Amino acid sequence: MHHCRPNVMAPIVHPTKCCVKNLHSTTEVPHIHPSHTTYVNNQHFQHKHYYPHTDSMVDSVSHQHFNCGPGGPGMAPMGPGMGGPGAMGPGMGPGMAGPGAMGPGMGPGYGFGR
Repeated sequence: MHHCRPNVMAPIVHPTKCCVKNLHSTTEVPHIHPSHTTYVNNQHFQHKHYYPHTDSMVDSVSHQHFNCGPGGPGMAPMGPGMGGPGAMGPGMGPGMAGPGAMGPGMGPGYGFGR
């Protein structure tokens, strides 16, 4: 038997069919997030003010001196003719010559305010 060879033409090339295959790998990337805690000790001062108070007492005394003119307590007032110049009556001495006469160290208002 005798076989014949078939007549073969040039090939027809079609566009390439693309297929995508995904390959996966894992890579670790370290992310560092530091943190810090500060503890604050708060000291609070409460200033409390006190006002102690004391009392005291003082006794005040005052004196008044009055110039009552010639004579003294219980003496009779001088009448007419009893106090002329140089005349001395009971309780009278030098420098006390009569009404209105001023003795040594005496003057109007003597003793007031002292």
